[in-house]
Amino acid sequence: MTADPGELTELSKLARAFFTEEVVPRREEFIAQGRPSRDVYRRAGELGLLCMSIPEEYGGGGGTFAHEAVLITEQVKAGDTCMQLPVHTGIVPHYLLAYASEENKHRWLPKLASGEWIGAIAMTEPGTGSDLQNITTKAIREGDEYVVSGAKTFISNGRNCDLLIIAVKTDPTQGARGVSLLVAEVADDTPGFERGRILKKVGQKGQDTTELFFDGLRVPVANLLGDAEGQGFFQLMQQLPQERLITGVGAAAVIENAVETTIEYTKSRTAFGKPLFALQNTRMELAECATIAAVVRTFVDDALAKHLRGELDVKTAAMVKYWTTDRQNEVVDRCLQLHGGYGYMEEFPIARMWTDGRIARIYAGANEVMKDLIARFL
Repeated sequence: MTADPGELTELSKLARAFFTEEVVPRREEFIAQGRPSRDVYRRAGELGLLCMSIPEEYGGGGGTFAHEAVLITEQVKAGDTCMQLPVHTGIVPHYLLAYASEENKHRWLPKLASGEWIGAIAMTEPGTGSDLQNITTKAIREGDEYVVSGAKTFISNGRNCDLLIIAVKTDPTQGARGVSLLVAEVADDTPGFERGRILKKVGQKGQDTTELFFDGLRVPVANLLGDAEGQGFFQLMQQLPQERLITGVGAAAVIENAVETTIEYTKSRTAFGKPLFALQNTRMELAECATIAAVVRTFVDDALAKHLRGELDVKTAAMVKYWTTDRQNEVVDRCLQLHGGYGYMEEFPIARMWTDGRIARIYAGANEVMKDLIARFL
């Protein structure tokens, strides 16, 4: 199923109403508890906003990544950074769709699509960030189960998750070829599994980012993704372009939001007897930022079109991730400056864009790693 423009427009309206009416008004509640409440995921599931690019036979919407891009864009435009939907609906389900057994697809995907379960993926470790082939979390096979031991950190949805994809070493003597992906069904009382503290971050304070610990967690061998051990690193490499495109989609939306917000502010705020927008410096700054927004949107839309055709390669995805998030941080900072002192006040949207958005240059692969990856293809 492909989406026509009218369908995406209606989806945009539905998603915008959901975020502005049911999620954003609860921002302070979510910040206070360090995570969004589970009911907003269930509500998103009821509205059909989850797993829209997953086939209907597995409980999804039967759409394409274009639907996910609309959801991400509307979440950004509404100003919500509490729900980690890019992970829950844009990343985790696609690992399951691509590599899980048919039985497990039918078991797991409908629960993610309904919002009954929340999904997460655990790659980063306390001593290992983007260097995934050198992770140390181990999974030792004992009969029909793997016994998992180790630790992960910076795990989005870690506190709320019910389904967790874990990157492990099934053969510690190998590098990339020793990495496998296991799917664990977890709860607070699951033996061998412990959720650590919700980490206190500079921004995105209402989104749970958590430490996870494994001490003899038992996972059925049937929950291995793929038909053999050692495929995890290559599965990650196949799926990461979509994750990086998701980051670019978000960056484009943030930039557009920052420019629109700042234009509105500078036209209403006066200085030296006239609107800020009448000052030459303000107009020149916003002209440059608006141009950057247009270029970023063109780049992201082109990458999105390539992805829908199955043509988005690793190099281009890395370019999208690094370049758009660098521009995001640049534009938001310049727009904050145009707000003056009010730009530093948390109640102003531009301040939240500034603090919430700094992570964009780090997650989904630090931008320095993206540049090194790009250079390998030159």
